[in-house]
Amino acid sequence: MEAPFRLLVALAVSPVAAALIGLTGRHPNIREAWTLLAAAVKAGAVLSLLPEVLAGRTPTLTLLEISPGVSLAFRADPMGMLFALSASLLWVLTSLYSIGYMRGLGEAKQTRYFASFALCLWATMGIAFASNLLTLFIFYEILTIATYPLVIHKETPEAMAAGRKYLAYLLSGGLLLLLAVGLVWGLMGSLEFQPGGFLSGDLDRGSLLLLFLLFFLGFGVKGAVMPLHSWLPTAMIAPTPVSALLHAVAVVKAGVFGFARVVGFVFGQDLAAEVGGTPVALGLAGATILLSSLLALHQDNLKLRLAYSTVGHLSYIVLGTALLSPSAWVGALYHIVAHGALKITMFFVAGAIYVHTHRENVSELDGIGRQMPLTMGAFALVSVGLVGLPPLGGFVSKWYLGLGSVEAGEGLLLGVLLLSGLLNAAYLFPIVIRAFLAPSPDGHRYGEAPPLLVGPILGAGALALVLGLFPNPFFSLASRSGDVLLGGGG
Repeated sequence: MEAPFRLLVALAVSPVAAALIGLTGRHPNIREAWTLLAAAVKAGAVLSLLPEVLAGRTPTLTLLEISPGVSLAFRADPMGMLFALSASLLWVLTSLYSIGYMRGLGEAKQTRYFASFALCLWATMGIAFASNLLTLFIFYEILTIATYPLVIHKETPEAMAAGRKYLAYLLSGGLLLLLAVGLVWGLMGSLEFQPGGFLSGDLDRGSLLLLFLLFFLGFGVKGAVMPLHSWLPTAMIAPTPVSALLHAVAVVKAGVFGFARVVGFVFGQDLAAEVGGTPVALGLAGATILLSSLLALHQDNLKLRLAYSTVGHLSYIVLGTALLSPSAWVGALYHIVAHGALKITMFFVAGAIYVHTHRENVSELDGIGRQMPLTMGAFALVSVGLVGLPPLGGFVSKWYLGLGSVEAGEGLLLGVLLLSGLLNAAYLFPIVIRAFLAPSPDGHRYGEAPPLLVGPILGAGALALVLGLFPNPFFSLASRSGDVLLGGGG
């Protein structure tokens, strides 16, 4: 099977699955079988492309050429493979978890839920493998629309309000991106990504700065950079699997991935430094990292605490990208994967606790670790990684972000990273301590969560550990992508 066909399979399996899920909605077992089959096929197709990319080849696929320089086209380069591989592997775990979660709570509208989930993964693959700005923009907006039914899933007044806020923020960001894409086309007559960038250094500096800021703000909405972040905590009203994958991996990671793609493949290191927009990105990212951590400290609701944590960790990636140093670039891209595995485990734990005990707040978790040792043991493990301690993947990404700060001569930002690690510990470790050491408030014994919830939790936690102990091939993909900052082959 040729590589372009495998790339097509990775892209096409999700919309086909969404249609089949809709057609078999009256038969839950068949509907969920399509979900699991599609997740497995997508992960297999993406994995099959990995040897090609690691060998230095770039499978490409053009579906439609609109005009010279404008096409709907895809390619599997190291940067796109890293994002696609992370999302596709985690969709397998989330599909299993979703079945246990939705059945455990007897949720309504499960057919719409699983179909929307499949469409979201389709859009994520389109973003990861986009060969140009037009393809990236189209799938970026598809992701926004496909996620809306998941945000409003409960259809309560609060959920509908959250959905309106979600669309208002993200569609506004999309308008900024549309303007930026149009300006690039008008200035260059091309939208094709090139390692090291393709914008001309002879262009007016004012126009280039405007472009940089439009891209930064447009992607910054999905990336939840403060003050563009408030839609993300509000959207936590969605079912926990939505929070886990779409708000810890796909939607928000699409924003920071898009920003990194533009910096490396539209501007390039030298031009991005010259236009003067990176200080704005660095300042807002640094402020977001610290302020979001302080806000997380004051959240009693577990999902909200994790949501503000996500806001901060997204800006680790923005900061690493805007530092424009090779080590920081590698750390930023690796953090997309490492944070995804760490945070999805935490959201899975929050959902398992809610399904099994109907507890949602940190103040209600006293003694829960002794009753649900596997569930809370996984939470304790990934908390260590999110703080940035070995041997988990979060240590690897934060180490390279720190090295990149030193390379760029940004000692203040290194201090921000170190302080944020302490703040991460301050809002995560007390949860673990009270779960295992505080006495239970009553004599009720819950026992461990159901296997369909515990299995994905342990799988995601194991992935987070493997990313620290055996970082390849993700680290290799991130390192190869780092060459774009030097104008090398991405």
